[in-house]
Amino acid sequence: MIGQNVRGNQKRKFGHGPDIISIPLTKKALRQRDRHLSIFREMNDLLSSSLEIKEVLHRVLDRVLDEFQLDAGRIYLMDENNEHLTLAVHSRIDAAGLETIDIYEGFSGKAARTRCLIAQCVTDFEDQNRAALLESKGIKIVICVPMICMNRVVGVMNLATGRPFELDSREIDLLHVLGSQIASAIENLRLNRELGEKIQQLREREETIKLFAYSIAHDLKSPAIGIHGFSRRLKDKCATRLDERGKEYCAQIQGLAEHMVNMLDDINAYITAKEVQPRFEVVKLKEVIGSIKSEFEDRLKSGAMKLLSHNIETEVVADKRALIRALRNLVDNAIKYGGPGMNEIKIAHSENGEFHLLSVTDNGVGIPREDAQKLFNVFQRTRTSQGTAGSGLGLAVVKEVAEKHGGRVWVESEPDKGTAIYMAIKKDLVSGGEYDEPL
Repeated sequence: MIGQNVRGNQKRKFGHGPDIISIPLTKKALRQRDRHLSIFREMNDLLSSSLEIKEVLHRVLDRVLDEFQLDAGRIYLMDENNEHLTLAVHSRIDAAGLETIDIYEGFSGKAARTRCLIAQCVTDFEDQNRAALLESKGIKIVICVPMICMNRVVGVMNLATGRPFELDSREIDLLHVLGSQIASAIENLRLNRELGEKIQQLREREETIKLFAYSIAHDLKSPAIGIHGFSRRLKDKCATRLDERGKEYCAQIQGLAEHMVNMLDDINAYITAKEVQPRFEVVKLKEVIGSIKSEFEDRLKSGAMKLLSHNIETEVVADKRALIRALRNLVDNAIKYGGPGMNEIKIAHSENGEFHLLSVTDNGVGIPREDAQKLFNVFQRTRTSQGTAGSGLGLAVVKEVAEKHGGRVWVESEPDKGTAIYMAIKKDLVSGGEYDEPL
Protein backbone atom coordinates (compact mmCIF):
# COMPACT_ATOMS: atom_id res chain seq x y z
CA MET A 1 0.00 0.00 0.00
CA ILE A 2 1.42 3.37 -1.03
CA GLY A 3 2.07 5.76 1.83
CA GLN A 4 1.45 3.18 4.55
CA ASN A 5 2.41 4.37 8.02
CA VAL A 6 4.45 2.28 10.43
CA ARG A 7 3.26 2.66 14.03
CA GLY A 8 4.43 1.42 17.41
CA ASN A 9 6.95 -1.41 17.22
CA GLN A 10 5.62 -2.59 13.89
CA LYS A 11 8.40 -3.73 11.53
CA ARG A 12 8.45 -3.63 7.75
CA LYS A 13 11.03 -4.99 5.34
CA PHE A 14 12.51 -2.70 2.70
CA GLY A 15 13.29 -3.97 -0.77
CA HIS A 16 10.51 -6.57 -0.88
CA GLY A 17 7.91 -4.95 -3.05
CA PRO A 18 6.75 -1.58 -4.40
CA ASP A 19 5.39 -0.26 -1.08
CA ILE A 20 6.45 3.17 0.07
CA ILE A 21 6.70 3.38 3.83
CA SER A 22 6.26 6.82 5.41
CA ILE A 23 7.09 7.40 9.05
CA PRO A 24 5.71 10.66 10.52
CA LEU A 25 8.06 12.39 12.97
CA THR A 26 6.32 14.63 15.46
CA LYS A 27 7.38 15.53 18.98
CA LYS A 28 4.42 13.67 20.44
CA ALA A 29 4.96 10.55 18.31
CA LEU A 30 8.68 10.50 19.05
CA ARG A 31 8.06 10.83 22.79
CA GLN A 32 5.60 7.93 22.66
CA ARG A 33 8.14 5.76 20.83
CA ASP A 34 11.30 6.76 22.72
CA ARG A 35 11.22 9.19 25.64
CA HIS A 36 14.99 9.44 25.91
CA LEU A 37 15.49 10.18 22.22
CA SER A 38 12.73 12.78 22.46
CA ILE A 39 14.54 14.53 25.33
CA PHE A 40 17.77 14.44 23.37
CA ARG A 41 16.11 16.11 20.39
CA GLU A 42 14.46 18.79 22.54
CA MET A 43 17.82 19.57 24.10
CA ASN A 44 19.36 19.86 20.66
CA ASP A 45 16.73 22.44 19.70
CA LEU A 46 17.34 24.42 22.89
CA LEU A 47 21.11 24.32 22.59
CA SER A 48 20.98 25.37 18.93
CA SER A 49 19.05 28.56 19.67
CA SER A 50 20.59 31.99 19.18
CA LEU A 51 20.03 33.05 22.80
CA GLU A 52 22.81 34.16 25.12
CA ILE A 53 24.68 31.26 26.72
CA LYS A 54 23.28 31.85 30.23
CA GLU A 55 19.71 31.96 28.94
CA VAL A 56 20.27 28.75 26.98
CA LEU A 57 21.77 26.97 30.00
CA HIS A 58 18.93 28.15 32.23
CA ARG A 59 16.30 26.73 29.87
CA VAL A 60 18.23 23.48 29.51
CA LEU A 61 18.54 23.11 33.28
CA ASP A 62 14.81 23.69 33.80
CA ARG A 63 14.00 21.11 31.12
CA VAL A 64 16.23 18.49 32.83
CA LEU A 65 14.67 19.20 36.22
CA ASP A 66 11.17 18.83 34.80
CA GLU A 67 12.00 15.64 32.91
CA PHE A 68 13.56 13.88 35.91
CA GLN A 69 11.17 15.48 38.44
CA LEU A 70 13.98 17.00 40.46
CA ASP A 71 13.74 20.00 42.78
CA ALA A 72 16.75 22.19 42.03
CA GLY A 73 19.81 22.46 39.85
CA ARG A 74 23.02 24.30 39.12
CA ILE A 75 25.41 24.36 36.18
CA TYR A 76 29.07 25.11 36.88
CA LEU A 77 31.71 25.94 34.26
CA MET A 78 35.38 25.07 34.59
CA ASP A 79 37.89 27.93 34.69
CA GLU A 80 40.82 28.19 32.27
CA ASN A 81 43.24 26.66 34.78
CA ASN A 82 40.99 23.64 35.46
CA GLU A 83 41.09 24.41 39.18
CA HIS A 84 37.69 25.89 40.01
CA LEU A 85 34.07 25.47 38.99
CA THR A 86 32.15 28.74 38.80
CA LEU A 87 28.37 28.91 38.98
CA ALA A 88 26.92 29.85 35.59
CA VAL A 89 23.19 29.38 36.21
CA HIS A 90 20.96 27.98 38.94
CA SER A 91 17.28 27.16 39.18
CA ARG A 92 14.81 26.70 42.04
CA ILE A 93 17.47 27.11 44.72
CA ASP A 94 19.11 29.89 46.70
CA ALA A 95 22.69 29.58 45.47
CA ALA A 96 24.26 31.72 48.21
CA GLY A 97 27.43 30.02 49.43
CA LEU A 98 27.56 27.78 46.35
CA GLU A 99 29.01 30.23 43.81
CA THR A 100 32.45 28.61 43.49
CA ILE A 101 33.66 25.04 43.98
CA ASP A 102 37.26 23.86 44.09
CA ILE A 103 37.73 20.69 42.03
CA TYR A 104 39.00 19.01 45.21
CA GLU A 105 35.84 20.08 47.04
CA GLY A 106 32.57 18.16 47.30
CA PHE A 107 31.00 15.80 44.83
CA SER A 108 30.80 18.34 42.01
CA GLY A 109 34.59 18.64 42.20
CA LYS A 110 34.92 14.87 42.39
CA ALA A 111 32.69 14.43 39.31
CA ALA A 112 34.96 16.84 37.42
CA ARG A 113 38.14 15.05 38.55
CA THR A 114 36.94 11.49 37.95
CA ARG A 115 34.74 12.35 34.91
CA CYS A 116 32.06 10.12 36.44
CA LEU A 117 28.41 10.72 37.25
CA ILE A 118 28.09 10.75 41.04
CA ALA A 119 24.84 10.42 43.02
CA GLN A 120 25.10 10.84 46.77
CA CYS A 121 23.02 11.47 49.88
CA VAL A 122 23.92 14.78 51.52
CA THR A 123 24.21 13.05 54.91
CA ASP A 124 27.16 11.05 53.52
CA PHE A 125 29.21 14.17 52.73
CA GLU A 126 32.59 14.29 54.43
CA ASP A 127 32.33 18.08 54.64
CA GLN A 128 29.72 18.46 57.34
CA ASN A 129 29.54 22.25 56.92
CA ARG A 130 28.65 21.85 53.27
CA ALA A 131 26.17 19.08 54.13
CA ALA A 132 24.49 21.37 56.62
CA LEU A 133 24.36 24.19 54.05
CA LEU A 134 22.67 21.94 51.48
CA GLU A 135 20.25 20.47 54.04
CA SER A 136 19.27 24.00 55.05
CA LYS A 137 18.21 24.51 51.43
CA GLY A 138 16.02 21.36 51.51
CA ILE A 139 18.47 19.16 49.56
CA LYS A 140 18.84 15.49 50.52
CA ILE A 141 20.28 13.91 47.34
CA VAL A 142 22.79 15.41 44.87
CA ILE A 143 23.48 14.09 41.36
CA CYS A 144 26.62 15.49 39.70
CA VAL A 145 26.93 15.06 35.93
CA PRO A 146 30.31 15.93 34.32
CA MET A 147 29.96 17.85 31.06
CA ILE A 148 32.72 16.63 28.75
CA CYS A 149 33.59 17.72 25.21
CA MET A 150 36.64 16.60 23.20
CA ASN A 151 38.06 14.88 26.28
CA ARG A 152 37.92 18.14 28.27
CA VAL A 153 35.70 18.74 31.31
CA VAL A 154 33.78 21.89 30.45
CA GLY A 155 31.76 21.92 33.66
CA VAL A 156 29.42 20.01 35.94
CA MET A 157 25.61 19.88 36.06
CA ASN A 158 24.55 19.59 39.69
CA LEU A 159 21.01 18.26 40.20
CA ALA A 160 19.29 17.97 43.58
CA THR A 161 16.13 16.71 45.25
CA GLY A 162 14.66 16.62 48.75
CA ARG A 163 13.02 13.22 48.38
CA PRO A 164 14.11 9.63 47.72
CA PHE A 165 15.12 9.16 44.09
CA GLU A 166 15.93 6.25 41.78
CA LEU A 167 17.95 6.15 38.56
CA ASP A 168 18.03 3.19 36.21
CA SER A 169 20.94 2.48 33.87
CA ARG A 170 19.21 4.05 30.85
CA GLU A 171 18.58 7.29 32.76
CA ILE A 172 22.20 7.36 33.92
CA ASP A 173 23.32 6.93 30.30
CA LEU A 174 20.92 9.68 29.23
CA LEU A 175 22.35 12.10 31.81
CA HIS A 176 25.87 11.30 30.62
CA VAL A 177 24.90 11.99 27.01
CA LEU A 178 23.05 15.19 27.96
CA GLY A 179 26.12 16.36 29.85
CA SER A 180 28.28 15.85 26.77
CA GLN A 181 25.67 17.51 24.57
CA ILE A 182 25.56 20.58 26.82
CA ALA A 183 29.37 20.69 26.93
CA SER A 184 29.58 20.62 23.12
CA ALA A 185 27.07 23.46 22.86
CA ILE A 186 28.96 25.53 25.45
CA GLU A 187 32.23 25.02 23.56
CA ASN A 188 30.59 25.97 20.26
CA LEU A 189 29.05 29.08 21.80
CA ARG A 190 32.41 30.00 23.32
CA LEU A 191 34.22 29.48 20.01
CA ASN A 192 31.59 31.51 18.16
CA ARG A 193 31.94 34.31 20.69
CA GLU A 194 35.73 34.28 20.41
CA LEU A 195 35.48 34.17 16.62
CA GLY A 196 33.12 37.13 16.67
CA GLU A 197 35.52 39.07 18.87
CA LYS A 198 38.47 38.25 16.59
CA ILE A 199 36.45 39.25 13.51
CA GLN A 200 35.62 42.56 15.18
CA GLN A 201 39.28 43.09 16.06
CA LEU A 202 40.29 42.33 12.47
CA ARG A 203 37.70 44.78 11.17
CA GLU A 204 39.01 47.48 13.48
CA ARG A 205 42.58 46.76 12.39
CA GLU A 206 41.51 46.72 8.76
CA GLU A 207 39.92 50.16 9.16
CA THR A 208 43.10 51.44 10.81
CA ILE A 209 45.24 50.03 7.99
CA LYS A 210 42.91 51.54 5.36
CA LEU A 211 43.09 54.93 7.06
CA PHE A 212 46.87 54.69 7.22
CA ALA A 213 47.10 53.63 3.57
CA TYR A 214 44.82 56.44 2.41
CA SER A 215 46.83 58.90 4.47
CA ILE A 216 50.06 57.72 2.83
CA ALA A 217 48.58 57.72 -0.65
CA HIS A 218 47.07 61.20 -0.38
CA ASP A 219 48.73 63.26 2.34
CA LEU A 220 52.33 62.39 1.38
CA LYS A 221 51.85 62.99 -2.31
CA SER A 222 51.70 66.78 -2.02
CA PRO A 223 55.00 67.09 -0.09
CA ALA A 224 56.70 64.72 -2.56
CA ILE A 225 55.53 66.83 -5.50
CA GLY A 226 56.71 69.94 -3.63
CA ILE A 227 60.18 68.45 -3.11
CA HIS A 228 60.38 67.58 -6.79
CA GLY A 229 59.30 71.08 -7.83
CA PHE A 230 61.61 72.97 -5.47
CA SER A 231 64.60 70.86 -6.45
CA ARG A 232 63.89 71.59 -10.11
CA ARG A 233 63.58 75.33 -9.40
CA LEU A 234 66.78 75.23 -7.38
CA LYS A 235 68.58 73.61 -10.30
CA ASP A 236 67.08 76.03 -12.84
CA LYS A 237 67.44 79.26 -10.86
CA CYS A 238 70.78 78.58 -9.27
CA ALA A 239 72.44 76.64 -12.07
CA THR A 240 75.29 79.15 -12.30
CA ARG A 241 76.01 78.93 -8.59
CA LEU A 242 75.94 75.13 -8.36
CA ASP A 243 78.93 73.01 -9.14
CA GLU A 244 78.54 69.63 -10.83
CA ARG A 245 78.06 67.87 -7.50
CA GLY A 246 75.28 70.30 -6.54
CA LYS A 247 73.52 69.72 -9.86
CA GLU A 248 73.87 65.98 -9.38
CA TYR A 249 72.30 66.24 -5.92
CA CYS A 250 69.35 68.18 -7.36
CA ALA A 251 68.88 65.52 -10.04
CA GLN A 252 68.95 62.78 -7.41
CA ILE A 253 66.40 64.63 -5.25
CA GLN A 254 64.15 65.02 -8.29
CA GLY A 255 64.47 61.33 -9.15
CA LEU A 256 63.72 60.21 -5.61
CA ALA A 257 60.73 62.56 -5.32
CA GLU A 258 59.40 61.32 -8.66
CA HIS A 259 59.80 57.72 -7.51
CA MET A 260 57.93 58.55 -4.31
CA VAL A 261 55.05 60.12 -6.26
CA ASN A 262 54.86 57.09 -8.55
CA MET A 263 54.85 54.74 -5.58
CA LEU A 264 52.07 56.72 -3.89
CA ASP A 265 50.09 56.58 -7.14
CA ASP A 266 50.53 52.80 -7.19
CA ILE A 267 49.40 52.49 -3.56
CA ASN A 268 46.34 54.58 -4.33
CA ALA A 269 45.62 52.46 -7.42
CA TYR A 270 45.89 49.26 -5.37
CA ILE A 271 43.53 50.61 -2.68
CA THR A 272 41.06 51.67 -5.37
CA ALA A 273 41.25 48.29 -7.12
CA LYS A 274 40.73 46.44 -3.83
CA GLU A 275 38.10 48.58 -2.11
CA VAL A 276 36.04 50.41 -4.76
CA GLN A 277 33.17 48.45 -6.29
CA PRO A 278 33.42 48.25 -10.10
CA ARG A 279 31.05 50.17 -12.38
CA PHE A 280 30.42 47.99 -15.39
CA GLU A 281 29.74 49.31 -18.87
CA VAL A 282 30.16 48.20 -22.46
CA VAL A 283 33.81 48.81 -23.36
CA LYS A 284 35.33 48.82 -26.84
CA LEU A 285 38.72 47.13 -26.57
CA LYS A 286 39.93 49.05 -29.61
CA GLU A 287 39.49 52.34 -27.75
CA VAL A 288 41.23 50.99 -24.64
CA ILE A 289 44.23 49.72 -26.62
CA GLY A 290 44.38 53.00 -28.56
CA SER A 291 44.55 54.94 -25.31
CA ILE A 292 47.36 52.75 -24.00
CA LYS A 293 49.33 53.02 -27.27
CA SER A 294 49.15 56.82 -27.08
CA GLU A 295 50.24 56.83 -23.44
CA PHE A 296 53.33 54.68 -24.10
CA GLU A 297 54.25 56.07 -27.51
CA ASP A 298 57.32 58.02 -26.38
CA ARG A 299 58.68 55.22 -24.18
CA LEU A 300 58.21 52.67 -26.94
CA LYS A 301 60.05 54.85 -29.47
CA SER A 302 62.93 55.55 -27.13
CA GLY A 303 63.32 51.81 -26.49
CA ALA A 304 62.88 50.82 -30.15
CA MET A 305 59.86 48.68 -29.22
CA LYS A 306 56.61 47.89 -31.00
CA LEU A 307 53.21 47.56 -29.35
CA LEU A 308 51.04 45.28 -31.47
CA SER A 309 47.42 44.28 -31.01
CA HIS A 310 45.42 41.28 -32.20
CA ASN A 311 41.68 40.64 -32.36
CA ILE A 312 40.67 43.78 -30.42
CA GLU A 313 37.48 44.66 -32.26
CA THR A 314 35.49 42.94 -29.48
CA GLU A 315 33.29 44.74 -26.97
CA VAL A 316 33.31 43.55 -23.36
CA VAL A 317 31.39 44.52 -20.23
CA ALA A 318 33.90 45.81 -17.69
CA ASP A 319 34.90 48.69 -15.48
CA LYS A 320 36.64 50.79 -18.13
CA ARG A 321 38.98 52.70 -15.82
CA ALA A 322 40.01 49.52 -14.01
CA LEU A 323 40.56 47.67 -17.28
CA ILE A 324 42.76 50.48 -18.63
CA ARG A 325 44.73 50.50 -15.37
CA ALA A 326 45.29 46.73 -15.51
CA LEU A 327 46.44 46.68 -19.15
CA ARG A 328 48.56 49.77 -18.59
CA ASN A 329 50.30 48.02 -15.69
CA LEU A 330 50.93 44.92 -17.82
CA VAL A 331 52.47 46.95 -20.65
CA ASP A 332 54.50 49.03 -18.18
CA ASN A 333 55.71 45.82 -16.55
CA ALA A 334 56.83 44.43 -19.91
CA ILE A 335 58.70 47.62 -20.80
CA LYS A 336 60.43 47.82 -17.42
CA TYR A 337 61.42 44.20 -16.99
CA GLY A 338 61.53 42.71 -20.46
CA GLY A 339 65.26 43.18 -20.63
CA PRO A 340 67.56 44.87 -23.20
CA GLY A 341 66.70 42.48 -26.03
CA MET A 342 62.92 42.88 -25.78
CA ASN A 343 61.50 44.80 -28.77
CA GLU A 344 57.91 43.62 -29.13
CA ILE A 345 54.81 43.66 -26.92
CA LYS A 346 51.47 42.27 -28.08
CA ILE A 347 48.00 42.80 -26.58
CA ALA A 348 45.51 40.13 -27.66
CA HIS A 349 41.96 39.01 -26.98
CA SER A 350 40.44 35.53 -27.12
CA GLU A 351 37.54 33.86 -25.35
CA ASN A 352 36.07 30.61 -24.17
CA GLY A 353 32.59 29.66 -23.05
CA GLU A 354 32.70 31.62 -19.78
CA PHE A 355 35.48 34.20 -20.00
CA HIS A 356 37.05 36.90 -22.14
CA LEU A 357 40.81 36.34 -22.11
CA LEU A 358 43.10 39.38 -22.42
CA SER A 359 46.84 38.84 -22.68
CA VAL A 360 49.99 40.95 -22.83
CA THR A 361 52.96 39.09 -24.31
CA ASP A 362 56.57 40.20 -24.73
CA ASN A 363 59.66 38.60 -26.25
CA GLY A 364 61.95 39.55 -23.37
CA VAL A 365 64.08 37.73 -20.84
CA GLY A 366 61.21 35.78 -19.30
CA ILE A 367 60.57 34.90 -15.66
CA PRO A 368 61.98 31.92 -13.73
CA ARG A 369 59.29 29.41 -12.75
CA GLU A 370 59.88 29.89 -9.03
CA ASP A 371 59.33 33.66 -9.36
CA ALA A 372 56.19 33.24 -11.48
CA GLN A 373 54.43 31.55 -8.54
CA LYS A 374 54.49 34.75 -6.44
CA LEU A 375 54.42 37.38 -9.19
CA PHE A 376 51.03 38.85 -8.22
CA ASN A 377 51.66 39.16 -4.48
CA VAL A 378 51.70 42.60 -2.89
CA PHE A 379 55.15 44.26 -2.88
CA GLN A 380 56.60 41.22 -4.64
CA ARG A 381 59.50 41.84 -7.02
CA THR A 382 61.32 39.17 -8.99
CA ARG A 383 65.05 38.78 -9.43
CA THR A 384 64.78 40.05 -13.01
CA SER A 385 63.36 43.34 -11.68
CA GLN A 386 66.31 44.13 -9.42
CA GLY A 387 67.83 47.52 -10.20
CA THR A 388 64.65 48.81 -11.90
CA ALA A 389 62.43 51.35 -10.13
CA GLY A 390 59.05 49.97 -9.10
CA SER A 391 56.67 49.60 -6.18
CA GLY A 392 55.87 45.90 -6.40
CA LEU A 393 52.15 46.75 -6.66
CA GLY A 394 51.53 46.90 -10.40
CA LEU A 395 50.66 43.22 -10.91
CA ALA A 396 48.85 43.05 -7.56
CA VAL A 397 46.51 45.70 -8.98
CA VAL A 398 45.97 43.53 -12.09
CA LYS A 399 45.04 40.59 -9.87
CA GLU A 400 42.51 42.67 -7.93
CA VAL A 401 40.94 44.01 -11.13
CA ALA A 402 40.59 40.49 -12.56
CA GLU A 403 39.00 39.17 -9.37
CA LYS A 404 36.56 42.10 -9.22
CA HIS A 405 35.54 41.02 -12.74
CA GLY A 406 34.92 37.44 -11.60
CA GLY A 407 38.14 36.13 -13.14
CA ARG A 408 41.80 35.59 -12.41
CA VAL A 409 45.32 36.24 -13.70
CA TRP A 410 48.17 33.89 -14.50
CA VAL A 411 51.55 33.93 -16.19
CA GLU A 412 53.19 31.71 -18.78
CA SER A 413 56.91 32.30 -19.20
CA GLU A 414 60.26 30.71 -19.90
CA PRO A 415 63.67 32.26 -19.38
CA ASP A 416 64.95 33.93 -22.57
CA LYS A 417 61.69 33.14 -24.43
CA GLY A 418 59.43 35.93 -23.22
CA THR A 419 56.45 36.27 -20.93
CA ALA A 420 52.68 36.15 -21.44
CA ILE A 421 50.35 37.39 -18.68
CA TYR A 422 46.68 36.50 -19.03
CA MET A 423 43.68 38.16 -17.41
CA ALA A 424 40.28 36.45 -17.55
CA ILE A 425 37.05 38.40 -17.00
CA LYS A 426 33.60 36.88 -16.93
CA LYS A 427 31.30 37.21 -19.91
CA ASP A 428 28.07 37.45 -17.92
CA LEU A 429 28.80 40.82 -16.27
CA VAL A 430 25.89 43.24 -16.56
CA SER A 431 26.34 46.81 -17.76
CA GLY A 432 25.38 49.26 -15.02
CA GLY A 433 25.68 46.59 -12.29
CA GLU A 434 28.22 45.13 -9.94
CA TYR A 435 29.62 41.61 -10.04
CA ASP A 436 27.71 39.35 -7.68
CA GLU A 437 30.28 36.97 -6.23
CA PRO A 438 28.87 33.41 -5.93
CA LEU A 439 28.39 31.85 -2.50
